[in-house]
Amino acid sequence: MQLTKKDIENFEKEIAEIFSQGKIRAPVHLRAGREDQLIKIFQEYNIGDDDYIYGYWDSHELALLKGVPREELKQAILDGKSISLCFPKYKILCSGIVGSLMGTAVGTAWALKTQRKPGRVFIFCGDMSAETGVFHESVKYAHNFDLPVTFVVCDNGVSVMTDTRETWGSQEPWFADTKYAAKIIYFKYKNEYPHSGLGKLIKF
Repeated sequence: MQLTKKDIENFEKEIAEIFSQGKIRAPVHLRAGREDQLIKIFQEYNIGDDDYIYGYWDSHELALLKGVPREELKQAILDGKSISLCFPKYKILCSGIVGSLMGTAVGTAWALKTQRKPGRVFIFCGDMSAETGVFHESVKYAHNFDLPVTFVVCDNGVSVMTDTRETWGSQEPWFADTKYAAKIIYFKYKNEYPHSGLGKLIKF
C-alpha cells in the first residue's frame, strides 16, 4: 500500500504521544514538515527493494517509506533504537553519529558498481551535516568515480538550535552551482518538532 502524508504524520504523532508518557527510555528525534518532499523522492526515483537507504537520528519516515512494517518500526523505537534504526532485511541502516555513514554509503555504491549488482544508494542527512568534511570527501569521490549514490540534504536551517547560515556565513550550501550538485538532492523544510524530544521535561 502506498504511504500517504497522513500515514507518516499519524505515526510521528503516535510516537510523540508514547514518548510524552515516559514509555520510551531513550532519545527520540521527531520530524514534521518534510513528508511531501520525502514521498516525492521515493516515488520519482522509484526507490525499491534493491536500493539501500542510509540515514541518521531522524529516520522514522525513511523506514516507513522503505517498507519497514509499521509495528516492527514502532517496536524498535519502543526498544530505544529511534536514533539508530537498522533493518538489514529492508536495506535501511541508520546511525546517531554525525557523518558516520557517508563513507559506508559510498562503499556500498562502489560494491554495487564493481560487482555489477542491481540497486542504488541514497543517504539522507541535514544541512549542517552537509557542511562537514566527510560529506565533501564522500560526494567528491562518488562524483569522480560515477558511483550509484545520491546524497539527500534535508535543510531545516539549524543544527540543533544553531543557525546554519550564521555559522557558515553563507545563504547557500557549499555545493550550490558546483559540479557536485549532480549527486545531491536538496530541499528546505521547517521541522515542527524540536531537534530532540518534545521540548519539555519527561518523567520516567
